[in-house]
Amino acid sequence: MAPTEPTAGRTTLSVDVEGGQLPADLLLPPSGLGPGIVVHQEIFGVTGYVRSRAEALAALGYVVLVPHFYWRLGDPVVAEGADGLPEAVALAGRFDWAAGVADGVAALQALRSREEVDGPVGLLGFCFGGGLAFNAAAAATEAGSAPDALVSYYGSALPNLLDLADRVTCPSLHHFGLDDAYIPQETVRDIEAAVTARNDDVTFLRYAGAGHAFDNPSPVFHHADASAQAWVATEAWLLEHLPV
Repeated sequence: MAPTEPTAGRTTLSVDVEGGQLPADLLLPPSGLGPGIVVHQEIFGVTGYVRSRAEALAALGYVVLVPHFYWRLGDPVVAEGADGLPEAVALAGRFDWAAGVADGVAALQALRSREEVDGPVGLLGFCFGGGLAFNAAAAATEAGSAPDALVSYYGSALPNLLDLADRVTCPSLHHFGLDDAYIPQETVRDIEAAVTARNDDVTFLRYAGAGHAFDNPSPVFHHADASAQAWVATEAWLLEHLPV
């Protein structure tokens, strides 16, 4: 994983993967050392919102890696909100999921190998990335390199990944809105049952009035109270499971 150029506190790296090199942003905490977190993007790409969450994690004390999972599609960034949603959905439809999971495992292993990483390494993902991180956790576990923690915000692919639940053995935190039209509460209960069947260290948090992608700042999705509550809970949970 070699650096190419630093920009505004970030360093752009490349991770060797099947078929080429995965671009990824590396963000360091003020101390320069800390536990690691691989942040998995939303359906819109590595947007300013995703970068801002990565920056918040770095400020908290983590070494953060943000892979650009759409690199095989030209690494596009789509406008968040209703106007960009059709294009984002089309991109997700063209995305090679299996290759993306393999990229996620490679990113986890690459971050672990960094000299700046001092401590455990976890995964965190939003929506599209929440499901991708869950699948990468299962694949990494199967390969003998399980992550130490997983945070999934309303993982959109989770309903189709429940057969992998017994392979996600690390502690995990899951956020869902009670008014999520994309993942209804009956489905959330199915996800919770599958994920907790063989793992006692799992937390599910639900937020009244919040719909899908409630942490995204776009007015179409954003729910201020749920976003704030979920991020406070995420920080506290991470500091417990990935102490800095």
